[in-house]
Amino acid sequence: CVSETGEADIVLSDGATAHIRPITTDDADLLVEFYSRVSEESKYYRFFAPHPTLSQRDVRNFTTVDHDGRVAFIVTVGDEMIGVGRYDRITRTSRDAEVAFLVEDAHHGRGLGSVLLEHLAQAARERGVRQFIADVLPANRKMIQVFTDAGYSVQPTYEDGVLHVVFDIDPTDASLAVLAAREQRADARSIARLLTPSSVAVVGASRKRDKIGQALVRNLVAGGYTGPVYAVNPEAPAIAGVPAFPTLAAVPSDVDLAIVAVPAEAVPDVVRDAATKGVRGLVVVSAGFADSGPEGRVRQQALTEQARANGMRVLGPNCLGMINTDPGHSLNASVSAVMPGRGRIGFFSQSGAFGQSILAQCVERGLGLSTFISAGNRADVSGNDLLQYWDEDPATDVVLLYL
Repeated sequence: CVSETGEADIVLSDGATAHIRPITTDDADLLVEFYSRVSEESKYYRFFAPHPTLSQRDVRNFTTVDHDGRVAFIVTVGDEMIGVGRYDRITRTSRDAEVAFLVEDAHHGRGLGSVLLEHLAQAARERGVRQFIADVLPANRKMIQVFTDAGYSVQPTYEDGVLHVVFDIDPTDASLAVLAAREQRADARSIARLLTPSSVAVVGASRKRDKIGQALVRNLVAGGYTGPVYAVNPEAPAIAGVPAFPTLAAVPSDVDLAIVAVPAEAVPDVVRDAATKGVRGLVVVSAGFADSGPEGRVRQQALTEQARANGMRVLGPNCLGMINTDPGHSLNASVSAVMPGRGRIGFFSQSGAFGQSILAQCVERGLGLSTFISAGNRADVSGNDLLQYWDEDPATDVVLLYL
């Protein structure tokens, strides 16, 4: 969803999240740092000549736009720019515009070019532009592929050693179908990342048996989770037989998924630590967000924005958690001690209490589930996201939703 300012959280083709927004003159240092990480080959493809560094004039030119004839977007993860795209009208009143973008090499293959093109085309159409023009070196096949993969009709012509591309940017049935399919694949992969972590840390793990923080650790272990489990507690060397560390940063190995069970006021610090650690997803069981009134709703919005801007999706807050019965993972990342058997039903419950009842009924009746998700406040992950995932999941034949 694009805001009135042109900003949006996006899901990339590998399921990770990022943020896209218009460039500003305040992004000068960010642009220079980004450009320093781009390979010489990618720079050559962009400028058709060696261009090892950006001059001050380059920086001013690339960060100064008028949001009409000159529009540019950048994609960021955390505090880093990973891609930039722009269009420039041929003349002030022209309905044609030259388009170009540059993606950091380490992030090639994640669909950034397609996302930038999509947002540039939308902005251009709103401003009366009807065609994009691009000159591309023949060796730069990835650029041509971005245009064709977007569903546009592209017929390059060869002039003076350069491929000259002109294409209409009005939506077509093909381009709309491509967009919908790309979004579904991205959403499905983002949910798959949540459900199949290679390691899990419980932040807020407690030494007290009657606390949710210890129950989460016990449920992971008792459910037979196949990866390593870590507890985060500043005052204990171990929780329920699992090694404990004072912070996420102190965990000696990578952490894929963090289950958060700390007071709502402490959650932003945990998200910041998770971003630094490279965590890919969060399950926030903590209450005190939209469930607690206006102040909590503001806190919840900030949580979602902070997590997505740093590449993470959020289940919750104020949720029961999730279960994946695939024996390759055997993940019980939930407050429920009940782990259903393997089956071909995917179940989504907004309500944690209803979810607990359903899990108990499944065990009593011998019904198996493929996956179970209780989303609580649905700040980020919702039933729609799960439908996208289950539609592509070969282990799920039936979907049940309690909304």
